[in-house]
Amino acid sequence: MVLAELGGSISRALQQMSNATIIDEKVLNDCLNEITRALLQSDVQFKLVRDMQTNIKKIVNLDDLAAGHNKSKIIQQAIFNELCKMLDPGKPSFTPKKGKPSVVMFVGLQGSGKTTTCTKYAYYHQKKGWKPALVCADTFRAGAFDQLKQNATKAKIPFYGSYMESDPVKIAVEGVERFRKENCDLIIVDTSGRHKQEVALFEEMRQVSEATKPDLVIFVMDSSIGQAAFDQAQAFKQSVAVGAVIVTKMDGHAKGGGALSAVAATKSPVIFIGTGEHMDEFEVFDVKPFVSRLLGMGDWSGFMDKIHDIVPMDQQPELLQKLSEGNFTLRIMYEQFHNILKMGPIGQVFSMLPGFSSELMPKGQEKESQAKIKRYMTMMDSMTDEELDSMNPKLMNESRMMRIGRGSGRQVREVMEMLEEYKRLAKIWSKMKGLKIPKKGEMSALSRNMNAQHMSKVLPPQMLKQIGGMGGLQNLMKQMGSNKDMMGMFGGAGDK
Repeated sequence: MVLAELGGSISRALQQMSNATIIDEKVLNDCLNEITRALLQSDVQFKLVRDMQTNIKKIVNLDDLAAGHNKSKIIQQAIFNELCKMLDPGKPSFTPKKGKPSVVMFVGLQGSGKTTTCTKYAYYHQKKGWKPALVCADTFRAGAFDQLKQNATKAKIPFYGSYMESDPVKIAVEGVERFRKENCDLIIVDTSGRHKQEVALFEEMRQVSEATKPDLVIFVMDSSIGQAAFDQAQAFKQSVAVGAVIVTKMDGHAKGGGALSAVAATKSPVIFIGTGEHMDEFEVFDVKPFVSRLLGMGDWSGFMDKIHDIVPMDQQPELLQKLSEGNFTLRIMYEQFHNILKMGPIGQVFSMLPGFSSELMPKGQEKESQAKIKRYMTMMDSMTDEELDSMNPKLMNESRMMRIGRGSGRQVREVMEMLEEYKRLAKIWSKMKGLKIPKKGEMSALSRNMNAQHMSKVLPPQMLKQIGGMGGLQNLMKQMGSNKDMMGMFGGAGDK
């Protein structure tokens, strides 16, 4: 995924600094130079990087830090805060309200994925209970209305456009009026793009904006445009009142840092990022969890929100009960595999776990992992209820494995491999006894409820090692929330 390389470089620089016996000026400079190089290579604007480096040096005065201070933690916190500051304009964007009609206008260059993003934005809000509608005011690009019509039909979202009318302002006004009458509470207007910034494009945007009076103008930016991002975003901001940014194509191997520096140019927050072509490959952008993932520190709240989103409400109490009992059957493994596949790209899900560098899931391996999970599920489809619900490994004798292999069209060694995976997961699951997962919206950051001692037993060894062992885990958790708040999740299990 885009920015994986950047995250890996920053994580390595921080790790090298943490490994240093004494943190002096040289170690700090080496760390900052490495991070600066990584940001510049990712096309983040030079001025932003230079300002960030200056600010960190002002905050971290090694002479003033008394002996005994955890210098690497203070430096890491300063880097975290400065990266957050770079991506956070300090003011929220307009938020539509259910039941109250809001007009949202999308602007951007041609090829940035604007039309697809309009539909993703509508689909995201439709799932949350809004009544969205799409208006195609792009009369410049041949096929724009066809594309929007196709996307909207697939997502079952009402749309408006015309093959005959060439005036985008007229179409926009008619579409907005029509959907206001139909009581739609989120009216999304897709405007024309151009191959490059032109006077005609900005004039058209300004006219559509004046006629429809949008509550929010969203600037859609392709993550691959590099250093041009800052100037381009500024030009759009000067023409219309850009209130938010959506960055697209974040699943590619473009550098992507330039698109993030658009925040500085527009002084508007990034609200979503597009992570793939499919309708649901669209993530809410939240600065702190994003930077946390970039630094290899994980995003527990995002991970839990994913779980709450994909595990049906009626199944959640049952799942929590199974977790707290620590009993793990093949049927539970099947259910969780099914949920993981619904969570989205597996590398994206894993990147939310602390210590998991996105570089550990190279391109191509995600599909391999998903294919393996599907293979395992096919084998489990050939099992009896007794086999799926048993916790006795001895039950799975050779004749049963041969029968499962024949039934699923797989070899016996593959069945054995699947059973080994079950044993590994059962071991982890058994250590989660007493686990209490807060309800959605309750304790927004799961990390605040985490007990380090118990967590160290739950995390896979290689992940724990990458964080820096027990000490690294404790530092990470102190940074994310006070230790006394971490008792709830495990019922204080770590103190027993």
